[in-house]
Amino acid sequence: MSEKGDGKHADPRKEGAELFGLLRRYVIQETVTPLKTIGRTLVFGCAAATLLGIGTVLLLLGVLRVLQNETGTAFAGTWSWVPYPITAILGLVVVGGSGFVLLRSRGRAAAKRG
Repeated sequence: MSEKGDGKHADPRKEGAELFGLLRRYVIQETVTPLKTIGRTLVFGCAAATLLGIGTVLLLLGVLRVLQNETGTAFAGTWSWVPYPITAILGLVVVGGSGFVLLRSRGRAAAKRG
């Protein structure tokens, strides 16, 4: 490793320390660094998913309140239950659309990897 070609044997302690240092650098390069990258990706992904979920719930709540308050007498009396299923259906459409986009993007990624 360090003293080759001169006909002498290298010090085993020096060789061991060099080998240990090389092994340590390799382990850090191949395990710790990718794990840090994955960790950052997971943290940002979870934060984004949480914020998008909260935003979607607030938007659906806003749609429900608009249907209840701003439609005049259309949903008054015995029709007061109608805004709830409308909002639920809209929420299912949003969830279904998100799932469709996710599956389509995964399919494209898998096709590129081939």
